[in-house]
Amino acid sequence: QLPRPRRVAGRVRRLEKMVDDDTYCIDLLTQFSAVTKALEAFALALLDDHLGSCIKDAVRVGGSVADDKIHEASQAIARLVR
Repeated sequence: QLPRPRRVAGRVRRLEKMVDDDTYCIDLLTQFSAVTKALEAFALALLDDHLGSCIKDAVRVGGSVADDKIHEASQAIARLVR
């Protein structure tokens, strides 16, 4: 099951409120780190879901369909690690 995007959005709203409240910089950085980790977890869960369904189905079909999906996934992974 994928993490809920609302959880990530909630963390971002919390960060925004902290900025508005002129929260201490170190506390902001801590919250920023939590937002970053939540986004990374969401992205990895999406990737895992994609590999387990779309890529798996494309490999069953084979040929250029599989090649295209694997290339697409490879590009997505490259964007995640940049």
